[in-house]
Amino acid sequence: MQTKTWLYGSAAVLGLGLALAWAFAPRPVEVELAAASEGRFETTIDEDGKTRLRERYVVSAPLTGQLARITLLAGDAVGAGAVVATLRPVLSPMPDERTRAEQLARVETAQGRVRLAATGIERAQVGVRQADNELRRTEQLAAQGFVSPTQLVNLRLARQAAGKEFDAAVQERRVAEAALAEAQAALQAVRASSTPGAAARDFAVRSPVAGQVLRVLQASEGTVTVGTPLLEIGDTSRLEIVAELLTTDALRSPSGTPVRIERWGGAGILEGRVRRVEPAAFTKVSALGVEEQRVNVLIDLTSPPEQWRALGDGYRVGLRIVTQALDKALQVPVSAVFPRVDAPGMATFTVEGGRARMTPVELGARNGAQAWIKGGLAAGAKVIVYPPPAVREGVKVAERKT
Repeated sequence: MQTKTWLYGSAAVLGLGLALAWAFAPRPVEVELAAASEGRFETTIDEDGKTRLRERYVVSAPLTGQLARITLLAGDAVGAGAVVATLRPVLSPMPDERTRAEQLARVETAQGRVRLAATGIERAQVGVRQADNELRRTEQLAAQGFVSPTQLVNLRLARQAAGKEFDAAVQERRVAEAALAEAQAALQAVRASSTPGAAARDFAVRSPVAGQVLRVLQASEGTVTVGTPLLEIGDTSRLEIVAELLTTDALRSPSGTPVRIERWGGAGILEGRVRRVEPAAFTKVSALGVEEQRVNVLIDLTSPPEQWRALGDGYRVGLRIVTQALDKALQVPVSAVFPRVDAPGMATFTVEGGRARMTPVELGARNGAQAWIKGGLAAGAKVIVYPPPAVREGVKVAERKT
């Protein structure tokens, strides 16, 4: 009986000891594992951009006039040379009886000056004929020796002076005729403005290019002055994208850099290419109040126009500017790589025989999701993602079950 009791007691003590040993024994740290694999690796600059027309035309009024109501709407197609607006002459002030009398008096005065100029021409012609007769007689007498050479020279000069007087009389008549034409035109305008239903010539404002109406700036009828903007016209099939990049990012995006256009509102991803980085930067305050130096980067759409025909001017798009691309690169999750404490460089925790091993690696580059490992790691190796503080060299680990 005592032997059995002793055996049962010993077994109970042994079981209790084993239970305590199991309870206080170190357990493997549960971790999340990922395998190093080869694949395409890219580093990108993610930024928002907006579309804009390469060439925008603002059609303005070429002269002062009365604008007829513009019937075109935004989105309407127009051809090159098509009439987009019509201008009519501005009405002159309503004339009174005094104005008409003054204009009529001006016409009569101008007619009198024309007649006076004609009389002056006739008088000058008489003077020319008289000078010619005197010169011929004097030349005959001079040939016979009855007239001195000095008198002959004076008569020749008098003939030239008579010719100049005739020319001046002709010019005076031309001036008088021009003044008469001006007075008659003014009188005709006064009479036309006072005539009910007088017809006025319209001036057609035409589109400089074929495209679409972007905005109608002056739709209502009214009087406009020279240079007043009327419409904006552009060709929406010739779009570009402008993105405001940090100057440090712009230096990594030279001309020819491929671009993927995402979040543009349509199906699929559009392709593009950087055309130009503008040389002048500008200061812009971020949402956090930080001053940033940014520069405009112009991007051409290289996808077929049929894919992005729905895009218009000023649309917002998401951009992924690919600054680096490798087809076969060994990569691990970016959260598996961390800087070493004991030495310069980077490292990752791998799992060998159920234990964590710190493995130094050569980091090539990293993006938001993956890290490119240039050396120190083999394809297929298991690495610990987001290693917890309990993970150290040689610590037992176990993969966390999801």
